[in-house]
Amino acid sequence: MEIKELFTVSIYTENHIGLLNRISAIFQRRHINIESLNTSISEIEGVSRFTILVKMTEKEVKKIIGQIEKQVEVIKAFYHTDDETIYQESCLFKIKSDLLFEERQIQNIIKDSNARIVTVNKAFFVLEKSGRRNEIELLHRELSVFGIMQFVRSGRIAVTKDEMKITEMLAAFNN
Repeated sequence: MEIKELFTVSIYTENHIGLLNRISAIFQRRHINIESLNTSISEIEGVSRFTILVKMTEKEVKKIIGQIEKQVEVIKAFYHTDDETIYQESCLFKIKSDLLFEERQIQNIIKDSNARIVTVNKAFFVLEKSGRRNEIELLHRELSVFGIMQFVRSGRIAVTKDEMKITEMLAAFNN
């Protein structure tokens, strides 16, 4: 039996309404949970990039890539392991301002985690943290003791360690 592992799926697409729904349906039909999802522009003008984190077997991810590439607007899809990518997530914490000044431990947590204070006002302050998922989860656990007013985390963003020839392919597509 194959072991499930985390894969980062990168999908280069034309930007069309409804494509996200069709791509997520491919995962849904196979009962595969999407751990995180991010969409953005890519390095080529007019081409969007989906970055999807999933936990599955390599055999399953190969099938998924094939199904995704059948979508008309999809230019190319790839999958990579964690060892093949450089990746980050980002998050924001909203916390009561009085804790920043009254709890020395919060100041130490901020410093030790390399988090950054984005804004401070009388009612609350906002922290930003970028890093690996486990770093963000640790900071969340440490701050939860004091009370978090709001929390949001982005999906994974990633680039490959090895050169990808997609740029040349996308440039040809764009012309």
